[in-house]
Amino acid sequence: MSILVTGATGTIGSLITQRLADAGADVQALVRQRGKRDFPAGVTEVVADLTDVPSMRAALAPVRTLFLLNAVTPDEVTQALVTLNLAREAGIERIVYLSVIHADKFTNVPHFTGKHTVERMIDSLDMPATILRPAYFMQNDLMVQQAIEGYGLYPMPIGSAGTAMIDARDIADIAVAELLRRDRAPSPLARVTLDLAGPEALTGAAVAKIWSAALDREIAYGGDDVAAFEKNLSTYGPAWLAYDMRLMMTGIQQFGMQAAAGTVARLEAIAGHPLRTYEAFVREAVARP
Repeated sequence: MSILVTGATGTIGSLITQRLADAGADVQALVRQRGKRDFPAGVTEVVADLTDVPSMRAALAPVRTLFLLNAVTPDEVTQALVTLNLAREAGIERIVYLSVIHADKFTNVPHFTGKHTVERMIDSLDMPATILRPAYFMQNDLMVQQAIEGYGLYPMPIGSAGTAMIDARDIADIAVAELLRRDRAPSPLARVTLDLAGPEALTGAAVAKIWSAALDREIAYGGDDVAAFEKNLSTYGPAWLAYDMRLMMTGIQQFGMQAAAGTVARLEAIAGHPLRTYEAFVREAVARP
């Protein structure tokens, strides 16, 4: 029996696939098209689509443990609910689901509320699962690194409520620890929900200062204008996604993204190492050729 990783070609999924392979697990990587990414030796590509029931039935049939990650798409909820129902049909009782922090609080943000719906299914059916709820990924800021360095401006309108960003590598380490814990257990384990947040809550101005120190020149915070943020995003992608991200940033400005006291210590115990700081992440990004 194997561990099936959905979203295996993405940032989180590829890290999880690599780490599971390094741990000697029997890993199946779900892909929509074969050969899109080079996987580690011993990882088996499984061609299927989360919206195609016959292909997912076949993909889930030999699986013991499931890692479920859904990209932000218009049919994200359908993908997740269908996959979880098929997993139950296949008798899978070891699941790790990647949700988002404050999914129950950002009620007007489509992809947050979608993930909360999935959490409600897992809860109401008492599915043996770990629900991971990460805060803002540090790696999101790699997408704007060129703008930061070229224009001297940090453009993500995260406001001043405090966002405890987390490194995608730490998310992957925690996900792998939970996957292996469930996969190796002699029987299904109780449901667990973990907020994944980094070691410090940062404001937009604080983030700009970290970039300033790393680049040794002034980087300004671009401010809290979410309308301008949406307009800029819509030039690179679909309007519905740009609006979804605008609503998310509005929520971050209002509520922040922080976890309860003691969360970081618990996460570090699971990961087996200290969580990466945003300063370390930025210095690494700046040093990269």
